[in-house]
Amino acid sequence: MKKNLMKILAAAGMAVLTMGALAGCGNSTTETTAAGTKAAETTAGTTQTTTAAATTTAKAAAELKGSISMVGSTSMEKLATALSEVFMEKYPGVTVQAEFVGSGAGIEAVTNGAADIGNASRNLKDEEKSKGIVENIVAIDGIAVVTDPSNKVENLTKDQLIAIYNGTTTSWKDLGGADQPIVVIGRESGSGTRSAFEELLKLEDKCKYSNELDSTGAVMAKVASTPGSIGYVSLDVLDKTVKTLKLENTDPTPENIKAGSYFLSRPFVMATKGDISKQNDNVKALFDYIHSDEGKELVKSVGLIPAN
Repeated sequence: MKKNLMKILAAAGMAVLTMGALAGCGNSTTETTAAGTKAAETTAGTTQTTTAAATTTAKAAAELKGSISMVGSTSMEKLATALSEVFMEKYPGVTVQAEFVGSGAGIEAVTNGAADIGNASRNLKDEEKSKGIVENIVAIDGIAVVTDPSNKVENLTKDQLIAIYNGTTTSWKDLGGADQPIVVIGRESGSGTRSAFEELLKLEDKCKYSNELDSTGAVMAKVASTPGSIGYVSLDVLDKTVKTLKLENTDPTPENIKAGSYFLSRPFVMATKGDISKQNDNVKALFDYIHSDEGKELVKSVGLIPAN
């Protein structure tokens, strides 16, 4: 009888242990299922948020309508054209009109309310800022010094470049080149490139030009076709029709400009009358784009350095 009782108690104990184990397994399964459900809900929520953001962006793009006018620097033509084309693809209801007539004219246009944006390839002057014009730097450009392709000179020091443009040095022979007169080519008065070049070299009103041309393209063409010539142009227009000189043994590359080792560099400014926050929705969207990661890649694609 005693043996039978012991067997019954042992069996009962085993049953209790088995039920406990099964209960533990049941709780684990429930917790895992709950965690999985929560993760799925989180993923779904993230997807919904991303979709909502994309929908909002698309809606904003569809709602923007009208036009944006940009006037100014010929040196900024490549950037402004690329920016206009991409922006109009993203915002089909907005037309971007760009006119390239020089930095001074661009600042005057935005000051007078004739343009939404004044493109300038230089820093704004204090007198311009005093009229409520805001300097919005969107890119950094290098100014390259170029000669005709047959020129044998490879490098100029800063002092040699100054001596050429102030008329002290008049023959390439004095610089290790051919016995040939130097034909000094520059931009017209009011050009942002000229203003930046002369300011960086402290040559304001001191340059002795053989030719003063009204666009970057004209300088490139004149230098390419004129033996003994020298000129300065925006970094992003360089091609094989001219020879690009080193300055202080440094090439005009984005890397060297960003490092500060190439001394001829200047800002590309998209000036507005008042802060960006005070502009219309179309203009604000344009600045939002150029300051975005995609906009910065666009700046790089045309040979410039993003401002930030």
